[in-house]
Amino acid sequence: MSNFEQFHLDFYQSNYTIDDQEEGYNNYGSNENLYGSKKSQTGDQPPASAFAPSEMILSSQSYTGQILQPVYSPNTHLGYADGFDEEPPLLEELGINFEHIWQKTLTVLNPMKPADGSIMNETDLTGPMVFCLALGATLLLAGKVHFGYVYGMSAIGCLAMHALLNLMSVPGVSHGCVASVLGYCLLPMVILSSSAVIFSLQGIPGTLLALFIIGWCSLSASKIFTSALAMEGQQLLIAYPCALLYGLFALLTVF
Repeated sequence: MSNFEQFHLDFYQSNYTIDDQEEGYNNYGSNENLYGSKKSQTGDQPPASAFAPSEMILSSQSYTGQILQPVYSPNTHLGYADGFDEEPPLLEELGINFEHIWQKTLTVLNPMKPADGSIMNETDLTGPMVFCLALGATLLLAGKVHFGYVYGMSAIGCLAMHALLNLMSVPGVSHGCVASVLGYCLLPMVILSSSAVIFSLQGIPGTLLALFIIGWCSLSASKIFTSALAMEGQQLLIAYPCALLYGLFALLTVF
């Protein structure tokens, strides 16, 4: 039995004593006192607002949420209104002036009327585009689909006349001015193509009418070019290449 009791004592042997328990308790108490002292120190500290200036506190309390909002001023709206009133109309900004278009049309329709060089020297392509479309539409009504020929011959004729007029005139001329004048003078050719819808032009009356329209177009174009480019005494020299160009359009219309 002695061996068994000795084994029992050896098995449950421990180094833990009462002194260790008391030391652990004392350590716990010291930690608790330290935590309490820290808590008391933090509780004794004054709030952060105590060190802030009084102006900052008042400004933060008086904020109403209207910072950086635009102030209403009636003069601003008046300024915008005056700016819109001073802007030019949209058609004028696009270069479309119906009064000038009408004056150019009347100048073409009346070859004996003197042309205004200041108006004729403008680059206005509204009327020429309308007359080219009208010529192609009337040819289409006559059973002739020649839109490509109309625009192709117009472009080649404008380039050729531009080169010729730059050689003949001192100030020179722009491509837009040449295209505008030749396009406006295409209006009598639209009358010829409109008559081709009603009756056939392949005969003596049709040939005479086509020659008259060619002379009308070339005379109007040469008159406008001489007045716009100050080429007095050279109207016949300009009328000849113009007659060749409008003769091509007459051939499209008649045949």
